Formats: sequence, C-alpha cells, structure tokens
Amino acid sequence: MTSPEELIAAAHAACFSMALSNVLAGGGHDPQRIEVDAACRFEPVESGGYGITSMDLDVRVQAAGLEQTEFEAAISEAEAGCPVSNALRGNVEVDVRAELVA
Repeated sequence: MTSPEELIAAAHAACFSMALSNVLAGGGHDPQRIEVDAACRFEPVESGGYGITSMDLDVRVQAAGLEQTEFEAAISEAEAGCPVSNALRGNVEVDVRAELVA
C-alpha cells in the first residue's frame, strides 16, 4: 500500500520533471532523458504529531549541447516554477541535487 507521503513525493518528482522539461525545451535543449527521484522525511513536529519536514529531489538529466551553467539555471527556474515545490515552500525544506549526464 502506498502512503500519503509517498504519493506527495511521487507527485513532486513528476511535477518537477515536467517543469524542468518545459524550461529546457523553452531554452532550445530538448532533453533526451530526465530522471527525478523524490524522498520525503516524515518526522515528529514541534506542534505535536507528525509531518513532512523535508523533500529531497535527485535529478539526472541528459540533454545534448547543454552546458553546466545553463543546466544550473534551468534547475533553479524549474524549482521556482514547479507547482508542487511552490505548494511545499515555506512548510517543507526542499533540497534539489542535480546532475547533468552524458
């Protein structure tokens, strides 16, 4: 059975992937492959009970002709424009680790 936290992580991975694909394509770099894995931490919170305290996104992208500086800018733009990232922002720490692969 899938937990609600796993569903949020899966939604975040899918949403970030679509946002990044859109940013890259808009910059003239159609990606050959985008992989995003998301994991959230579900821990006790100060106010009592439990909550999602952080989300880790591990991103791997293959896009011909994409330079590292362009890639880093695209990651930042995708994170700023991802609706799930925006919904979590301020409540959940989001850490994006991104790698441009050949």
